[in-house]
Amino acid sequence: MDQIMVMKPWIEALLAKHDLLLYDLCWKQENNMHILQVSIMRKDGTMDIDSCAEMSQLISALLDEKDVIPGEYYLEVCSPGAERELRSLDEMKRAVGEYVYVKLKDVVAKGIFEVNGTLLEVNDDTITVAYMDKTRKKELQITLNNIALIRLAVKL
Repeated sequence: MDQIMVMKPWIEALLAKHDLLLYDLCWKQENNMHILQVSIMRKDGTMDIDSCAEMSQLISALLDEKDVIPGEYYLEVCSPGAERELRSLDEMKRAVGEYVYVKLKDVVAKGIFEVNGTLLEVNDDTITVAYMDKTRKKELQITLNNIALIRLAVKL
């Protein structure tokens, strides 16, 4: 069985005790170093460095106890970032009201192939985004199968 699949439920259970969610768990390779990257966040999508440091110690102790990783590795516990990708319908639903960037597979109304705006609504097959067209506020309904990428965006 894959190491990630073995570790994931243990890490999720530990995070749940601290009201945190696992965003991603993956192996990275940098300069011949094996890095286990654990991206975590609160239910509201935020995260702070102190919580990452605390969880790093707890996750490290858990993995040492379970001893499922042979060889040397580095543990990196981090936030998924302010502009993280929304990878599922549930993540999109939690992001309603947030500012997002959406890249489309196919061009829609008036040649739009990407849009920055506020995610207003998420349904089983569409999302609605409010955006500014010059000085006018508009809404765009996008089918989920036409979304190439949707992520949170920082509004400047």
